[in-house]
Amino acid sequence: MKDPRCLPRKIIAPGPASTAAASGAGSRWPLPHDLLEEASNRLGVMSLVGAGLWVFGTLAFHVALAAMGNPYGIELGTTDAIAVVNALLSVALFFYTRQAGRDPRFILDLGLAYMVVTAFALGLVFHWAPVPPAWPIMPTISWLGAVVLMFAALVPNSPGKMAVAGLIAVSMNPVGMLISRARGTWDFGALSNILVMHYPDYFLVGVAVVISGVVTKLGQQVTKARELGSYELIEQLGKGGMGEVWRARHRMLARDAAVKLIQPGMLSRDSGANAQTLRRRFEQEAKATASLRSPHTVELYDFGVTGDGVFYYVMELLDGIDLETLVKRFGPQPPARVAHILRQVCRSLADAHGHGMVHRDIKPTNIFLCRLGNEYDFAKVLDFGLVKMTGGNETMMTAEGATTGTPAYMAPEVALGQAEIDGRTDLYGLGCVAYWLLTGSLVFEEKGATATILAHVRKDPVPPSQRSELAVPASLDRAVMMCLAKEPAGRPGSGETLARMLDRCEGVDPWTRDDAERWWSAHMARELAGAEPSESVTAAG
Repeated sequence: MKDPRCLPRKIIAPGPASTAAASGAGSRWPLPHDLLEEASNRLGVMSLVGAGLWVFGTLAFHVALAAMGNPYGIELGTTDAIAVVNALLSVALFFYTRQAGRDPRFILDLGLAYMVVTAFALGLVFHWAPVPPAWPIMPTISWLGAVVLMFAALVPNSPGKMAVAGLIAVSMNPVGMLISRARGTWDFGALSNILVMHYPDYFLVGVAVVISGVVTKLGQQVTKARELGSYELIEQLGKGGMGEVWRARHRMLARDAAVKLIQPGMLSRDSGANAQTLRRRFEQEAKATASLRSPHTVELYDFGVTGDGVFYYVMELLDGIDLETLVKRFGPQPPARVAHILRQVCRSLADAHGHGMVHRDIKPTNIFLCRLGNEYDFAKVLDFGLVKMTGGNETMMTAEGATTGTPAYMAPEVALGQAEIDGRTDLYGLGCVAYWLLTGSLVFEEKGATATILAHVRKDPVPPSQRSELAVPASLDRAVMMCLAKEPAGRPGSGETLARMLDRCEGVDPWTRDDAERWWSAHMARELAGAEPSESVTAAG
């Protein structure tokens, strides 16, 4: 998992549904947003199972009735129609729950209505056939009580709502009996016989309310456990080797943020040096990010350790898309835009290098293109978890001679495990990023990580102009190839040097603010409108 701000298609600005669904103080929902979404997904599964039961249960009843010779003369047309209608409603609910951007709170309310409708259909079906005069009146637990219990356990709601909906649902058996009497198919005697037969179902509603209360209490405990100082965790955005990333909200400022954390249990899985390295690496990323001031580096708001040992830091949420997803969705990018992006990344790297830091993991997923205020195509560099301190301040996050980074973007000196590296290592990674943006391909398309690393050490890359479907100006082609030099001495001396080279590239048109805004309006309309993202997966290290 990468960094909290870097999403494949990483739109992590809150949409209307997710914002409204925040849990915590003042919310009428006891469960956090991510657990509400899981519950709404379970409702979809239950509705699909319900559709299957309506179909196969009706067919089985036909078979059983035919085998017995239909001794009571049961007419099946109406009950078949009820089964078909409810099967279709169940399938429709399943597809509705799978639609993107649905508010899970509304879906759970809809689930209670679905439970009542299902109970009404069962009440009709169970009491539609003629009943023999000698049919005994005795207490029984019906399928309706079982349905209410299943909903209470699998599709949580507040106890009050469950009480009301459950009472209405189990009352469908008495309603079915009254309809049967009105049709002349069952004379069950005194009205009190309705309660005699079905009072156990009403007891089960009480059990369902208790279950809902337990789930509510658990949800409150989850919400409390997710409180980090002034921030409340709303929904998990990603999970990986370095920890978890959550969308969070400041209690006083109503400001959303990304929170990256390591639970104590994640540290306990590794013992000794490994756990200590993970802890130090997490702290290093926070301190490194906090010390940088470039607007093109993701901003850190807070850092700390909770009372129960959870390490966390809080960063800005970004509204946009990472460079890997950009190319996968929209193909190779125009040279003008590529140069514009690279210049911004150079500024972030120049700031880091000036503080004695080498990022060591520059790649498309760690560069985020976002909308910042009224600016478009604003680049942010993410994930300083592998940063190396130069000038004698190395924190030894990796073992001596080990390689660190991503094979497809790894500089030869890193691949060879050389201890002495500097900012030119990041420029090699940036050259690989530029290659990806211009061509939609990796510098070396090898099978396996080892083969890819060896290619970076031994093979000469093909110039991007020879692999791109777009016309790449010769000056930009040379700048990229210079970044991909095997020896650091052959690369630009610094991020500032590379930025000046890009400024002087002949044949590269300027990429203006109007160009960026037009592109975003044409290709990212849903995101600009604040719609719920179709993918909100982040990374955490």
